[in-house]
Amino acid sequence: MSFPLICVHSLIIGSGAAGLNAALQLHANEIKDLLIITEGLEMGTSINTGSDKQTYYKLATCGSQPDSVLAVAKALFGGGSMHGDLALVEASYSTRAFMNLVNLGVPFPRDSFGQFVGYRTDHDLRQRATSAGPYTSKEMCNCLIREVRQRNIAICEKRMAVALLTLENEDENRIAGAIVLDWERANKTATKWFSCLEIYCAENVIFAVGGPGGLYKTSVYPKVQSGAIGLAFMAGAEAHNLQESQYGLSSVKFRWNVSGSYMQAIPRFFSSPFEGQGEERDFLRDYFESEGEMNSAIFLKGYQWPFDTTKIVQGSSIIDVLVYIETVVNQRRVWLDFRQNSVFFRVDQLCSEAQDYLKRSHANLQRPIERLKAMNPDAIALYKRNNIDLAAEPLEISVCAQHNNGGLAGDLWWESTNLRHFFPIGEVNGSHGVTRPGGAALNSGQVGGFRAAEYIANRYRKFTLNITRFKAIARKEILTLYASWEQPGQKPFDWNAEKEDFQRRMSSAGGHIRRLDSLRDAVKEAWNQWARLTTNKYNFPNISELREAINARQLCFSHAIYLEAILFAVESGLGSRGSCMVLDADGIQAHPKLGKEWRFATENTRFRSMVLKTSFGKDLKVVNQWVKRRAIPRTDTWFETTWAAFRKGEIYSHKKSTI
Repeated sequence: MSFPLICVHSLIIGSGAAGLNAALQLHANEIKDLLIITEGLEMGTSINTGSDKQTYYKLATCGSQPDSVLAVAKALFGGGSMHGDLALVEASYSTRAFMNLVNLGVPFPRDSFGQFVGYRTDHDLRQRATSAGPYTSKEMCNCLIREVRQRNIAICEKRMAVALLTLENEDENRIAGAIVLDWERANKTATKWFSCLEIYCAENVIFAVGGPGGLYKTSVYPKVQSGAIGLAFMAGAEAHNLQESQYGLSSVKFRWNVSGSYMQAIPRFFSSPFEGQGEERDFLRDYFESEGEMNSAIFLKGYQWPFDTTKIVQGSSIIDVLVYIETVVNQRRVWLDFRQNSVFFRVDQLCSEAQDYLKRSHANLQRPIERLKAMNPDAIALYKRNNIDLAAEPLEISVCAQHNNGGLAGDLWWESTNLRHFFPIGEVNGSHGVTRPGGAALNSGQVGGFRAAEYIANRYRKFTLNITRFKAIARKEILTLYASWEQPGQKPFDWNAEKEDFQRRMSSAGGHIRRLDSLRDAVKEAWNQWARLTTNKYNFPNISELREAINARQLCFSHAIYLEAILFAVESGLGSRGSCMVLDADGIQAHPKLGKEWRFATENTRFRSMVLKTSFGKDLKVVNQWVKRRAIPRTDTWFETTWAAFRKGEIYSHKKSTI
């Protein structure tokens, strides 16, 4: 049996904003032998998601407030558990990456003098944030796609990566390519799926597959975004901070963050039974001293949308806890109602910040829908385009997984810390720490594309792969796949049920509410499920089922790795931090009206100076360990010496600051 062998200098897997920019920067650095493979340019998180005012974070570019690269780096580093050199790189490249997008046509707002205006975002004190509207990342993708096409960069759509190929050397391992399923061809032909595999031999692989959207039952990731980090885990790639994810209130019929003006309009919260008609319950009211206090907390969720353990006690994040209790424990549905206020709503009972904001926004109006229309009419139109009329019906919500601050471990140039020639960029790269300024993820993805392309152009320009050796490795992997998957006569398997199994487990044990005993059980169950999926052999009646199977298997492996890291962090005594609440009967009381089962552990802040590294031993067992994070470097910014080092290419040798 023979398969197409495609040799390419640099292969980009994924076509979100990070991967597209990486392709453009490679091309700009005269790497023209490159290829993007993707399930579809219209798929993935970047082009299908956003928020009330989706934020891009960068160095300030407006007004008189002073700012600097070092100040931005300190803001990123200050979130804890982030390496200082990575923070400095993200800060240094932020203006370059931002202006590249401006020059490509992304409509970031500016005044008549050319100043790109900004505002404060979460976890930051300066006006560094900007936005092109609710679909900022989509605007970015559209402009990047247009430029990719203008440069005639090759794109292969309807391709699904099945495995990453590695070569083992004495001193280091490296990525050498990938096995990919051409599912469009498989759909069009009557041939067996196995004949629709393609083998890609690549000097460099840029891995831009996005976050782990398919891991959770309650998720705001678009349904077309599953993620493929499991393929990298199977290849042995190390990871950082997998335990640090971000969660927040989101709608579930149409997946969207209900942040910003959705909360600042102060809708009514109520719950209803899951089945049939039943009593509506304004469940929040019992936990606040007054209507004014409750509605002020709802308003503040606009600023403080991500669930934050520092804001549980007498803060706005108690709302996330109460929504979780109502949906998961009490098994009721929770809704936002923009048609009417909560009972006895009065503007003069709101906190002064809310009153001033509504007044300055000309939104001091009677009903939530009127306030929302005054502040952000596009927020209403967005749901209308998705067949939800906020003026006529309530909006169902839940606390959902939104972003993984952890991911694959990359070094100073976004190259994998233990697999040479492999560059994870975008959300799949775990550069972030515990908290990050809102919008820093969009910046980080763009920066990763610049760094990977620049390093490849200056260090990995020559094609060094031994084709004969590569073919042997590819042939071995193909035979392994065939032995694992092709079993004629076997009955079809319910892969959707398997996905629902691990998604429930992740939301229950590995979501924003965590319990030590539940995590221990979940880890055992995760590996039992993985063993079951790898022991059995399967037959596939159609290509759709095969794609589901490939996706489910790598996600199942991923969720076991994630749960191992989360369990290790909790057992280490990390406590509650970031967007993760660890329940502990001996901890602090979340709210006076909640039972002791809702007490939670305080954060052990000494771990802020550490990063959790997840790797694999020779027996392929998961190894978790805390390592000291690197400080922000003290740099020599003397022009003459810096210029000399740049001319000689010495800056590309300064990368071995890995853990």
